[in-house]
Amino acid sequence: MYKEMHFLTKEEFLHIFRKKTISFEDFIHKAQVRRGNGELKLLTEHMKTTNVSKKSVRQLYNNVVNRNEYLGRFYDTSLEPEIPLTITEKPMPVAALNNNAVVKYKNVIRNMYYKEILRDTQSGFDNVSNYWSVIENLYLHDIIDYKLLTPSAIHYTEEGRLGSVFSSFYFRASIMNPYIVYSINKRILKGIKIFTPTLGWSSYSYGFLESGATEYVGNDVIPSVCKKTSEFIRKFYPESSFEITCSPSEDLTKKSGFMKKYKEHFDTVFFSPPYYRLELYAGKMQSTHRYKTYEAWLEGYWRKTILLCFEVLQKDGKICYIISDYGSESKEVTLVADMNRITQEVGFKKMKIYKMFNKSVTVNKQEDNSESICIFIK
Repeated sequence: MYKEMHFLTKEEFLHIFRKKTISFEDFIHKAQVRRGNGELKLLTEHMKTTNVSKKSVRQLYNNVVNRNEYLGRFYDTSLEPEIPLTITEKPMPVAALNNNAVVKYKNVIRNMYYKEILRDTQSGFDNVSNYWSVIENLYLHDIIDYKLLTPSAIHYTEEGRLGSVFSSFYFRASIMNPYIVYSINKRILKGIKIFTPTLGWSSYSYGFLESGATEYVGNDVIPSVCKKTSEFIRKFYPESSFEITCSPSEDLTKKSGFMKKYKEHFDTVFFSPPYYRLELYAGKMQSTHRYKTYEAWLEGYWRKTILLCFEVLQKDGKICYIISDYGSESKEVTLVADMNRITQEVGFKKMKIYKMFNKSVTVNKQEDNSESICIFIK
């Protein structure tokens, strides 16, 4: 017997941040500021050295007191699942594939994985704090991230727009919209037997099973994602044939049982692989933990994963992956070119590259946040 999955309710979410409120004067004298280097400093000292006024701090304090106003809005817009899950919209046109269209389908995923997405996944960029840690520290521990007391943040806070500061300044892990997975399969891939080397927070299974796929096999290295994906499919797609494995994708070719069962079996492979170190996921089996340099990551993770995909695809089967260069740490890291080169070296033939619009998943100066939908054929 398995425990049926549970969606986080609004009341449960608000309860996480419940805390007895202290007076403004106590807040002034007891609160601390976390500096960019991680050091904690008393708020009173920070106010003196940065000329932050008491009036500005009061605006932030008022938000702390009335936290449920912001947190309630956040739940409504980002976490509230819409049941039933059926995708009723027409597939997006190929020329207008947008990961931010009809974002209600992302809410289901973000709700299922609010801890993994909002708390456990970290930015690969220096000095970009995790969204959950910032609001948890502020609302539960009276610890203020220093960016909340910068002139621009104070300006937005005084306008009642602290939520804009949270969403702009702090990191939240990216989510593949199940609606775009649904649209890509409907418009381009038309896959029936699907394999995904990663699970994409269950969004791949959601999109493919809504789009008419009859068999779904997925793999991931995060045990909770494997467990919840299985629960999700059992609950909402009980008639579907599926199997979920928990392993580094580059190791699956060593598993004789898996390879014997699925060699040249699938008509479609789909995933959005890690963008090297753009996002750092929890767990020692993550590719960014196993491979310490970009070159080692390309060979140890990417080439072996593409070899796996080649082995499990039928002749004329399609592989589709979504990647971008905006996670690169330097000009020497050219993800799209390097990953596509290796895909062709393994034996795939390039079919088409489409553009997918996406907003930035972290604070950066990159103007073009579009991603490449790369499709190859065996």
